Amino acid sequence: MLLSINGNQKTFAPPLSLAELVEQLGMKGDRVAVELNREIISRTQWADTSLKDGDQLEIVHFVGGG
Repeated sequence: MLLSINGNQKTFAPPLSLAELVEQLGMKGDRVAVELNREIISRTQWADTSLKDGDQLEIVHFVGGG
């Protein structure tokens, strides 16, 4: 399955949920926001959100600092 993540295309083996994708990318779920096909997906919905071939995602990683 081909996904576009922040404008870069990557291939993943289906089936894949949004929560699994975030984990595979090595990101901490409490520090990212995800937009799937131009719709922001609540963190509580990630495990139930199945990804499909051709989906477009924008993933923003929050960084703390002072």
